[in-house]
Amino acid sequence: MTPTIPTPAVSGLEKLIEKAKEDLAQRVGVPITQISLIEATEVEWSDSSLGCPQPGMAYMQVITPGFLILLEHADRTYEYHASRHNTIVTCENPSPPVPGIPSDS
Repeated sequence: MTPTIPTPAVSGLEKLIEKAKEDLAQRVGVPITQISLIEATEVEWSDSSLGCPQPGMAYMQVITPGFLILLEHADRTYEYHASRHNTIVTCENPSPPVPGIPSDS
């Protein structure tokens, strides 16, 4: 399967993908070369938690442009959520992005 990446190339997306791959490689204890990109999609998150709210934390209640990055290792898919500002998170119970096509904001 060929990975889906937004076109034209979005500034900083490749760096976010590499950051997610590095994080996953460290988490599962394998070389980064064993991590595959499944998809990287431009999305909008419902708030500044990027779809990954943590208990006891407060988040700005604003639509937050970003990316949904799906990685794979050993037939398991891992979901990373990112902002357009170099923030990337993963969580156990992610929330989906806002439905629809992201705006050009």
